[in-house]
Amino acid sequence: MKFSKWSHIVLVSTIGLMLALYLTGCYIVTIDYVFVATSSGQGNSAGEIYTYAADAESGALRSGPAAVSSGGNSPVALAVTADYYNLYVANQGSDSVVHFAIADNGVLTQKDSVTTAAPPVAVYANSAGTYLYVLTGTTTATLTEYSLSSGVIGSMVTQQTLTLPGYPNDLIVPTGVTVLPNSNAVYVAVYDQSAYNPGGVTTSNANPGWVFGLTVGSGGALAATSGSPYEAGVKPSALAPDPTDRFVYVTDYASNELIGYTVQENDQLDFMVNGPFKTGNEPSSVVVDPRGIFIYVSNALDSDVSAYNIALASGTPSAVVSATSAQAYSTDTQPVSITIEPSLGRYVYTANYLGSTVSGFRLNPKTGVLTATQATPYPTGDNPTAVIAVPHGNHAVQTVSP
Repeated sequence: MKFSKWSHIVLVSTIGLMLALYLTGCYIVTIDYVFVATSSGQGNSAGEIYTYAADAESGALRSGPAAVSSGGNSPVALAVTADYYNLYVANQGSDSVVHFAIADNGVLTQKDSVTTAAPPVAVYANSAGTYLYVLTGTTTATLTEYSLSSGVIGSMVTQQTLTLPGYPNDLIVPTGVTVLPNSNAVYVAVYDQSAYNPGGVTTSNANPGWVFGLTVGSGGALAATSGSPYEAGVKPSALAPDPTDRFVYVTDYASNELIGYTVQENDQLDFMVNGPFKTGNEPSSVVVDPRGIFIYVSNALDSDVSAYNIALASGTPSAVVSATSAQAYSTDTQPVSITIEPSLGRYVYTANYLGSTVSGFRLNPKTGVLTATQATPYPTGDNPTAVIAVPHGNHAVQTVSP
C-alpha cells in the first residue's frame, strides 16, 4: 500500500499520540522514598526498614527496594541528614543506633553503628550534618551528642543527664528530641513518672511535663538555655520546630493538646499566650510542613490527623476547616508517627502501629486540607513505629528562608 505524504504524517502523529497516552497512563514518576521502621512480623522483635516510592502525581505509595534489617531489635525512631544521604535507626530492643547510606534509587546500605548505655528513644541529626543527638533511657533521660563526618557516626562529644531542679531523684521518662533548623539549639521532651504514673503510685508534686532547652556552642558544647526546663503540660510526646527557627510545637499525649512556644534570641522558649491548642485524643507525633504554613498532628487513640494553619506573625495554630472536610482526617488504627515528604511538600504519611500500615494524604498547599491518596492505607511490616521521607535522587526540596 502506498501512502501519500499527508497520510504518512497523520499516521505518525496518531501513533505518537497513542504512545504518549500509553506512557502517561502507565509511567509513574517517583518523587520521594518513604522509609518505615517495623518489627519483622509474627511477634519477632527483629527490626526491619521498609522502603516505598511515592508517586509525584498522586502521592500513592508502591513497594520500593526490598526491606532490610534495621540492624537491631524493636526500632522506634528514624532520622536523616539534611542532604538526605544518611538514615539513622534507633533500635530500642538492642540498645543501638545504626547508620545506613541512602542511594539515589532508595537502596539502604548499613554502614556503622553505636551501642547506647540505655534503650534509645529518639534520634535527630542537625541540619549542618555535624552532630547526631541520641535520647536514651526508660526512667532516666540522657542526651548524647555524637560527631558526624559525611554521615559516619563518630565519637561522643558530650552527654547530658536531664534532671528536674529541686527533684533530683524523680524518675524522668524521655519522649522526643528535635534541633532548630539553624542547628543552634536542641530541645528534649520528658515527663516525670514520679509525678504522673496512671495506675501507679506518685511520689512527687512536681509538674509532670517538661521541655529541656540546650544551646550548642563551640565544638558542640551544650549549655542549658535560660529558664530551662520549661513546663510542657502533663505528658509531652513529640516536638517539632518551624523551618524559620521561630517556633517550637509540642504534643501533650495526656491532655490532648498542642503546646506552642516562641523561640527567643537566646533560644529560650516562651509560651504562646493564647495556647495550648486542642488536638484529638492521645496526640503522638507532630510535623510542620516545609513552607512553615501548616502543622499536622497524629492522634493515636482517635486514629486520625489534626491539621492547623500557622499565623506567620505569632506562630499561633488554628484548626484547618473547609466546606468539604472536617477538622480531622481518618487514618488506619493508631498512628504513632507522621511525616511530610520534602520534595513537593504535598503529601503526608502516618505510620499506624496497630494497623500495620502507612496512611497517605494529599496536602492542599493553599488551604492545608488533606485528602486520602489512592489505595491508602498501604500494608507494611508489623507494628510500624516511625516514618520518614527523602527526595528521589537530586530532586529539589521545599525550603523557607527566615
